[in-house]
Amino acid sequence: MTEQAEEELSIREVTLPPKLRGWRAKLSAKAKQEKRFRFYSLYGLVSHPETLKAAWTQVRANGGSPGVDGETIGKIEKEGEEAFLEKLARELREKTYRTGAVRRVYIPKANGKMRPLGIPNIRDRVVQAAVLLILEPIFESDFLECSHGFRPGRSAHDALEVIRENLAKGRCTVIDADMEGYFDSIPHEKLMACLRMRVVDGSVLRLIKQWLDAPVEERDENGRIRRKRNKQGTPQGGVISPLLANIYLHWFDHVFHAKNGPVQWAKAVLVRYADDFVIMARYAGPNLQRFVEEKIEGWLGLKINREKTRVVDLRQVGETLDFLGFSFRYDRDLYGSGKRYWNMHPSKKSIAREREKLRGMINGKQSHTPLPELIGRLNRHLKGWANYYRQGYSRCAFRDINWFVQRRLWRHLRRRSQRQWRPAQGTSFSSQLVEMGLVQL
Repeated sequence: MTEQAEEELSIREVTLPPKLRGWRAKLSAKAKQEKRFRFYSLYGLVSHPETLKAAWTQVRANGGSPGVDGETIGKIEKEGEEAFLEKLARELREKTYRTGAVRRVYIPKANGKMRPLGIPNIRDRVVQAAVLLILEPIFESDFLECSHGFRPGRSAHDALEVIRENLAKGRCTVIDADMEGYFDSIPHEKLMACLRMRVVDGSVLRLIKQWLDAPVEERDENGRIRRKRNKQGTPQGGVISPLLANIYLHWFDHVFHAKNGPVQWAKAVLVRYADDFVIMARYAGPNLQRFVEEKIEGWLGLKINREKTRVVDLRQVGETLDFLGFSFRYDRDLYGSGKRYWNMHPSKKSIAREREKLRGMINGKQSHTPLPELIGRLNRHLKGWANYYRQGYSRCAFRDINWFVQRRLWRHLRRRSQRQWRPAQGTSFSSQLVEMGLVQL
């Protein structure tokens, strides 16, 4: 773990109540000392007021839409947080808590398809966050270094850096794998078996089973409400879903690094961010590909998207690996020295998505938005985008986005009123925007 990651982890822990930090530290220490220990008395910690209060704080900070019951964070705050948490704690202690249905919405993906997103009720999110706070330190002690997604103190940048390091070491043959609908296809019974490897508290397991079995509510094209129960999957949008997803795929990580796994006989390296992963080796033969298919499909019961999964040799001219929004490519020095280097830069798809986002932020609907407010909104978005894509060689991508924003703003300002907008005399349009406060990437 990097120094920055350790610092981020410590900051997160500091925000928790001292008593809860102490419980988490003890659970983590016990799990690290005894790898086969199964925790049997956790429900009291989950239902404790300190845990629920910390869980509510996190849910409130994340915000989000209401579930099927229509209850919002603002309404809970208005009616009283303490009463809300006391009622929830009482239901958990008396074991009368029952989960509500999950509201399903669809958000567009980059390829034009729709991604299903499950939104639990806020009360269910709070209980899920409480369970997450107690189970996370236990399973974090088991997770391997190859896993980077949805983990405290780890980020996508860590995964990207591992890829770049291994390319420099000569592991240039890459299996770029894609799983089809991972969150919606996790088998419930197998997932519960993975949980029981560490947790045997029946009350906690029953909570998780409730969330897995919760009915999903959505509206059809005619606006009619329909409910159905899923026999597999965990809602992508549930607070605890990322942890459950990592717990299930941990067993793929485990067999990959076993004594008879590809780490030994292929000298391969696995880099995983949630359900996106790559396998890097000097040579990825049929045995390595067969191993991935057998363990993912045959053993875990998941489905590999064969249209998107491919084996690529990045030493070949023109070959590119896209991962987590970045492209890796073996490029020649532009200055004619003949030297080659590993180039990591924002992918074409990432730039295209950013352009589409900016089109939505700068369009005719914003004609009545005051210019300082519009520029302030753009600045916040651009800074966030740049912070993520600042790694590697991002200068060309940043220049492209700067040009795109300026062109969109130029057109926007020209149609705001009947009088054509012009920059101050002797000042370029670009300089005028900078004077107005627009950031330059």
